[in-house]
Amino acid sequence: MTDVDARVFPPEAYNARGKLRREPYEQELARLQVELVKLQAWIQHQGLRVVVIFEGRDAAGKGGVIKRITEPTNPRIVRVAALPAPSDREKTQWYFQRYVAHLPAAGEMVLFDRSWYNRAGVERVMGFATDTQVQAFMRSCPEFERMLIRSGIVLLKYWFSVSDEEQQRRFQGRIDDPTKRWKLSKMDMASWDRWQDYSRAKDEMFAHTDTKQAPWWVVDGDIKRHARLNCIAHLLDQIPYEDLTPDPFELPPRTPSSHGYVRPPVEEQTFVPRRY
Repeated sequence: MTDVDARVFPPEAYNARGKLRREPYEQELARLQVELVKLQAWIQHQGLRVVVIFEGRDAAGKGGVIKRITEPTNPRIVRVAALPAPSDREKTQWYFQRYVAHLPAAGEMVLFDRSWYNRAGVERVMGFATDTQVQAFMRSCPEFERMLIRSGIVLLKYWFSVSDEEQQRRFQGRIDDPTKRWKLSKMDMASWDRWQDYSRAKDEMFAHTDTKQAPWWVVDGDIKRHARLNCIAHLLDQIPYEDLTPDPFELPPRTPSSHGYVRPPVEEQTFVPRRY
């Protein structure tokens, strides 16, 4: 049995379709999130600079993993960079320039929800970049990433893969749920119609940018619970860290006020109505 096929849980933890049941999933996620907090403390203590790139198919689960990483962590240390479409001014800059501004300082980890790889994906497929610009990106990107690594940045790249059948199911779920329709943009719908174009673009991108120094790690996203646990566990394995968790302590009693403070009457304050 290879590491890829290894299973942490006994067979009974999975349902008939091979999906991890909710209780063991939540227990393992909680354990991994404790480890993320330890990693966060180590990054801050050591002054590390960490960049994690999340790319992949639309509705492949990138946002869900990012959410689970940021839930227990400090946004001042672990922050998300999700850049909008470039402005007219940014379009005239060196392509990587606006991304450089979001790179971490010492003691920070930045999660790129989409990244400079937009040029090799959506910009290429949708015609927002010329063939000359795309080929220039393919030549420049590996060297750009080697520059980051030589500067001391820890760079991790995850590609979330999802089958066309599962993507269709998730798109339809977003259409049916009014609270999720905002997740479907015109670009998402275009990606649905151009599945093979995106596949070809991804294959060429990998051929140029899946390097020894900065490899692509592919996450099977067809089962969200599995993808989240697998990605977080792998991330934790990539950065050796020590447990710097402070020992538990007791809250000391408050010192009585010596200034004769008297709280104003509660009736003078305006409260939110108690509807629940």
